[in-house]
Amino acid sequence: MLINKLDNVEVNLEDGHKYALKDIAAGENIIKYGNPIGHAVCDIRKGEHVHSHNMKTNLSGNLEYTYEPEFYDIPKAECDRTFLGYVRENGDVGIRNEIWIINTVGCVNKVAKKLSELTGAHTFEHPFGCSQLGDDHKNTQLVLRGLVNHPNAAGVLVLGLGCENNNIEEFKKVLGEYNSDRVKFLNTQDVEDEISEGVKIIEGLKEYAKKFQRVPVPVSKLKIGLKCGGSDGYSGISANPLVGRLSDKLISMGGSCVLTEVPEMFGAEHLLMKRCETREVFDKTVALINDFKDYFTRHNQVIYENPSPGNKKGGITTLEEKSLGCVQKGGLGTVVDVLKMGDVLTRNGLSLMDGPGNDIVAITNLTTAGVHMILFTTGRGTPVGAPVPTVKVATNHALAEKKKGWIDFDASPTLSGNPLTDEFFDYIIEVASGKETANEKNGYREISVFKDGIVL
Repeated sequence: MLINKLDNVEVNLEDGHKYALKDIAAGENIIKYGNPIGHAVCDIRKGEHVHSHNMKTNLSGNLEYTYEPEFYDIPKAECDRTFLGYVRENGDVGIRNEIWIINTVGCVNKVAKKLSELTGAHTFEHPFGCSQLGDDHKNTQLVLRGLVNHPNAAGVLVLGLGCENNNIEEFKKVLGEYNSDRVKFLNTQDVEDEISEGVKIIEGLKEYAKKFQRVPVPVSKLKIGLKCGGSDGYSGISANPLVGRLSDKLISMGGSCVLTEVPEMFGAEHLLMKRCETREVFDKTVALINDFKDYFTRHNQVIYENPSPGNKKGGITTLEEKSLGCVQKGGLGTVVDVLKMGDVLTRNGLSLMDGPGNDIVAITNLTTAGVHMILFTTGRGTPVGAPVPTVKVATNHALAEKKKGWIDFDASPTLSGNPLTDEFFDYIIEVASGKETANEKNGYREISVFKDGIVL
């Protein structure tokens, strides 16, 4: 399969790997998706397999960029499509009506788990909330704030220990205003029997949640996170472009999408920068990229050591190749905002978000930004899920057949010319209206808080 007329390699649809379309001299760039994905380290003959044995990355350190905007015409669509959502008292919209237990500190993880088992409330274990300093401590608080405020949770029990750095009184300073009917607090050190007290509070929250019923909500209210994991050679030609078309369609109807995984923008960032709405957004995107490169070099690590063993086995050789496939999840939409970890999505359109490619950290960051669900493309397969519905989109049919308990949607028909855009959009509306995803059915919901400093 030839992806772009400028390419000097093609993809074998049997294995997802690259093969030379012509003789390529040592030092010459390897072109895929119409862009360089590295260079040949030796002469490569026409028809030869192109992979780690004969090509290397072109990536190095920080770069200087020039703002040269280039926008695509994605007309606004007149749309009366709706989904069935829950309208909260503050006007926010949720697509689930759940009770969540949010722990201020890892010390109460197992108390929360027991409460979850007794009541059906959802909890998300993490090891932090104490013995952290500076930005790490603040980031933990921001992540937890985002979870407490998430509209998919009708009610929330904030569960603390009592002696932790992020104790409830300190956390309330970060949380700010809250609805006291919706958010309750329990310090486990303050009561004789934290289990009975917790069950009593959660049962009250479940009664409060009953006041909310699904009602038709304009699709423009829908917020979706974009993520890939366990990518393979098909990711950039099946599932990721499908998600990109979905993103464009939703945004044309007034909705919102968030693209993260900054290291998986390296080598493709110029495509996103061209689509930045303003010079200010462009400058934020430059800082997003170079600051994350600085994070690598600060820890004496090279910026290009990203493709995993699974990625390479699936046909991805360099970070540029992975990134050029990865950013396709953002479609062709204009980049309207850049979010830091802990920021909440406020603008309709396509936003970029700070954070690593690590699957659990990335889906956590997207959740705390307020997305209703996450579209997660995968070529190798993964069971991982976020606190919100996590739609697993298979890049190839073999995976969709083998892992039916993990996969929600098979993107492989796009390889034979079926765009699937309308079918996928209809499926997303079903999920927003209550259809359970595989991660929800399996009870696979996790968080991981980004850490970059000292633990006391």
